[in-house]
Amino acid sequence: MSLIDGVGMLAKDDPTPLYLQLQKVLRDAISERKVAPDEAIPTERDLSEDFKVSRITVRKAIDGLVSEGLLTRRRGAGTFVVAPRVEKSFSKLSSFSEDMISRGRTPRSEWISRSSGAVTPEEALSLGLSPGTLVHRFQRVRFSDEISMALEYSTIPAYCLPDPDIVDASLYEALDKTGTRPVRALQRLRAVAFTAKQAKLLGVSAGDPGLFIERRGFLSDGRAAEHTQSYYRGDSYDWVAELNSL
Repeated sequence: MSLIDGVGMLAKDDPTPLYLQLQKVLRDAISERKVAPDEAIPTERDLSEDFKVSRITVRKAIDGLVSEGLLTRRRGAGTFVVAPRVEKSFSKLSSFSEDMISRGRTPRSEWISRSSGAVTPEEALSLGLSPGTLVHRFQRVRFSDEISMALEYSTIPAYCLPDPDIVDASLYEALDKTGTRPVRALQRLRAVAFTAKQAKLLGVSAGDPGLFIERRGFLSDGRAAEHTQSYYRGDSYDWVAELNSL
């Protein structure tokens, strides 16, 4: 990959410092999508050779773009273009797919697993189910415009979904069809650091910051309909709450 295709070399006789000239070249390459969101830029060594400048100049240029939030460094992996953040409002109970589509993005999933079985003690406690109740479990990686966004682990009581195979792109769409989509939910959030396994699935580095979101959804009659645990990338997702005074 080269960022200098069709781009003039840096002007050594220009009074503008070389690191600022290189910053502009990189900034333009990002805005023109010569380097796509979540894609690595060339290494410092490659940039130094391509633009005939020192590694110190390259590092200073990159430091500035990291400070601007356009680039991010991942230990052991390189420097990557920061994907535009997605904002999620607390005020509406919606699915990941609905959130992405409403923002003009294309959602998709990669399945890790789907299975059925008797509820575990932990699931029974979260969902208020009796021992032995049948549940369906769904584990997948969620993407937006081909950028990994989150790991999602959902447990759904079998009285909401007669067959786990009816879930395709959207879990909530499947629940809609059976008339068991949650009408209210409780959510809690906390900051986490991704484990090595989680990081590998998301294509980030172990220890990178993430946002853990746990949701319990309920039907209109008060029965539990969903227990979902999601791990969102901290560099790609923002949660927004609108607060009003009484």
